[in-house]
Amino acid sequence: MLTIHTADEGGAVAVEGARIAGVGTLTEIQARFPGARVRSWPGVLGPASVHEGPLPDAPSPRERIHAVLKSGATAVLEKYVDSAELRSAAKRNDVQILTHPTAADQGRADLAVFDEAGTCIATVCAGRLVHRRR
Repeated sequence: MLTIHTADEGGAVAVEGARIAGVGTLTEIQARFPGARVRSWPGVLGPASVHEGPLPDAPSPRERIHAVLKSGATAVLEKYVDSAELRSAAKRNDVQILTHPTAADQGRADLAVFDEAGTCIATVCAGRLVHRRR
């Protein structure tokens, strides 16, 4: 299903599967993709980040990866994914494991929305909404 993500600043990103299908203003993107579902977020929409340091502490590998997603990141550096369990949790959640921060797949639908305080309120990883702050 094609989904358009938009936020307060007026920009929009069309997502089809795991890929970005289009970027522009909400009006432009809705004209290009009529009938697409629209998700409007309060805040600023932009690309997800790469988590460049050690992964957050948590009781399990799954929770460590989820903490990364909650921060607005959809990729981690390989040197910090130091166990088979962490690699498995990252792969199950489509989190990219990178050798270098600039190696992320730029066409992949990895997005994050931040409020004015800098708190991540939504993360889209490979086209899937994986975190939403209530």
